[in-house]
Amino acid sequence: MQGRMAEADGRIRLCFLSYRHLSRLARSVIEEYEDRAEIEVIDESFEAALAIARARERSGSIDAFISAGANASFLRGSLATPVAVIKVTGYDTLLAMLKAREITKRVAVVNYRQTVPELDQVRDLLRIEVAQKAYRTPGEAQEAVRELAAQGYPVVIGSSIVCESAEREGLASILSYSLSSVRQGIDDALELGRVARLEAARYAQLNGVLQSLDEAVLAVDRHHRIVALNTPMERLLGGSRPELLGERLDSYDQELSLLDTLESGQPERGRVIRVARRDWILGRTPIRERGQITGAVLTLHDARSIREADTSLRTQKRREKSPTARYSFADLKGSSPALLRARDTARRFAATDITVLLSGESGTGKELFAQAIHSASRRADRPFVAVNCSAFPETLLESELFGYEEGAFSGSRRGGKPGLFEAAHTGTLFLDEIGDMAPALQTRLLRALQEREVVRLGGVAPIPVDVRIIAATHQPLDILIQERRFRSDLYYRINILRLQIPPLRERAEDVEELARTFLVRCLRRLGSELDEGAFAALLPRFLAYGWPGNVRELENMCERLAVLLAGGGDGEIAAFSPEVLAQDCPELFAPAERDHQIAHAGDWRERLDQVLAETGGHRQETARRLGISRATLWRHLQAMGRDGTESETFHETGLVAP
Repeated sequence: MQGRMAEADGRIRLCFLSYRHLSRLARSVIEEYEDRAEIEVIDESFEAALAIARARERSGSIDAFISAGANASFLRGSLATPVAVIKVTGYDTLLAMLKAREITKRVAVVNYRQTVPELDQVRDLLRIEVAQKAYRTPGEAQEAVRELAAQGYPVVIGSSIVCESAEREGLASILSYSLSSVRQGIDDALELGRVARLEAARYAQLNGVLQSLDEAVLAVDRHHRIVALNTPMERLLGGSRPELLGERLDSYDQELSLLDTLESGQPERGRVIRVARRDWILGRTPIRERGQITGAVLTLHDARSIREADTSLRTQKRREKSPTARYSFADLKGSSPALLRARDTARRFAATDITVLLSGESGTGKELFAQAIHSASRRADRPFVAVNCSAFPETLLESELFGYEEGAFSGSRRGGKPGLFEAAHTGTLFLDEIGDMAPALQTRLLRALQEREVVRLGGVAPIPVDVRIIAATHQPLDILIQERRFRSDLYYRINILRLQIPPLRERAEDVEELARTFLVRCLRRLGSELDEGAFAALLPRFLAYGWPGNVRELENMCERLAVLLAGGGDGEIAAFSPEVLAQDCPELFAPAERDHQIAHAGDWRERLDQVLAETGGHRQETARRLGISRATLWRHLQAMGRDGTESETFHETGLVAP
């Protein structure tokens, strides 16, 4: 209660701990400090004094302690609260020796830790015999007094513990401390207590701040004692705040030590440690005041929270600007048995995170299926990133997929660039036309799929990624493996769940619905509506055609027909004749048997030769009819030994490539 009153009226709260001789001397001057301090005097030392001091420390009722000699050193090494030390001055010793000379000419002086060489000069001046001894522990003090008694010294000068030992030996004793020394000790304690209060207020404010943080945080003073911590750190260290405050941090897990930070003054960030069977991201920061290091702060971020925050941040950024899937299973138009089977299989695949390989001819809607699978999966609200592996040169595709660090190559973006794997983190990465990927790049892709991490070009640090892979190809990968153009281990890595997308010729029942959907959409975009009579006239042609380019070709054909039907764009359907239609849409008038043969050509080389012959070697038209890009067609020709010059096929057919 008195301590709280002293705190309320601004007085410093002190506790004087010593043997009775020094305590008695201290009581004689306490009244002089009543207006500035509340001073409690206790006649105890060492273990008993420490127990009392710790109790006062835990209750927060004391700003500073006062003691002397070995007792002061013992308390200083065991308490977080400051301890003021009453020191023996040369003047004190001279006064004590003058008192002793009145009793005897043989005087013994026992000091804490060391003797005083200057006493030899005083001895000659005072014409007395002086013996000196030093002690460090109470036992050594008693032994020193016992030896002096045996040597016949009747008076001993020293600290309280020395005086008590002398009295037990029947010797006269004189306390080596003066009132002046006691007053100086109290003045020092007042200053220490004032500073301690300021620090306590600062640490209380710091504790208040720390309690608002989710991270586990603590602060230590320059002596590596814990002065502030929050609840998460209490749980981590396994103790309460009253138990932990004042304890040295290095008495706990050495991984948490701040001694190096206190010594070097260098902060540390981003180190991963494992404490209490959990991973933490550690931070160490020195505390400086007026250029001096006065403490340090330890921060532990839960690695799980970091990962969750990273996922949340990436997700939020992607929602703002990253690619997403636009199509769902509702956009897969058609009711043919072949389509329904494929759609049902795709729905089952969507319920898993397993890699999917979509195979089928170009133009069958493989990306639409990939987007539908993503949209029905647990990753639906995450990114959907698509890349056509045949649309980029090898080096450019590598940087697109894996990203690069700043300076990785000439012309690289400042600060580097994340790759598509990183952009698709937590979502789906669609690798279209994976069969056209260069073998060297296939090796990097295989490692990324196996390790679930990528390394940017020019970088060394692996970046973990959580990505579902959906791959697609129109090529027979098993044949490419035999030709050593596709890695078998990569094939087995992506060929886990396989879905064959049916070509349009196997979905004849869907042609009418798809054609109507495409025409209506295209005409509305042009400001017109579908004329049922015109559609009825076109439908037999649609049904008779083999559609080697599949749904993509049908959609493109409808775009062309919509322009013809829309006429001048005034909303009126234009009249057209079979002659005009045959001129603008010659595919619809091609012999059905030939279309059938093209569509069912099982051997890729034979099919390619056949279409090249039909188009007169015209590559753009050949690529269009096959439903592939010109770049893909060029790769096929190169792989087959047709590098763009007059190859064997052109010689045999008499055709020259444009």
